[in-house]
Parts: sequence; C-alpha cells; structure tokens
Amino acid sequence: MLENVQIINDNGEAKFAVIHFQEYLNIKDLLSDESKLQDYLDYLHIQKVKKQTKKMFSLDEVKQQLSVMV
Repeated sequence: MLENVQIINDNGEAKFAVIHFQEYLNIKDLLSDESKLQDYLDYLHIQKVKKQTKKMFSLDEVKQQLSVMV
C-alpha cells in the first residue's frame, strides 16, 4: 500500500502527497469498514512479529513443546 506516492514540497517542506485514485478509493474503503481495518492491522502486526522472530519451529517441535499427542 502506498508504494507510488509523489510528495509535493513548498520551500523544502512536504505539503501534499499525491497517490493514484484507485489507491485512494482502497484506503477510503479500508478506513470506513471497521472489520477490514482490524484485519489489516492484524496483518501488519503479524508481519512485524515475523520479522522479529529469529527461529521457526517445525510442527513436531510445537507438538512436543505443547505435549500434544497425535
């Protein structure tokens, strides 16, 4: 989201951000729907956690740690 943004400066200070109209409609739709917004925020949180996670666990390792028998 917002990969293609044009910033308009005035005297060296950012004043406006110009985006494609379809991008604007997508953002407007996202912000006007609480469920979509929550889903998007959850997605962003998951992406952040994935970047912070150092080790991935196999399914067998998780089962062992949780003492799950299959």
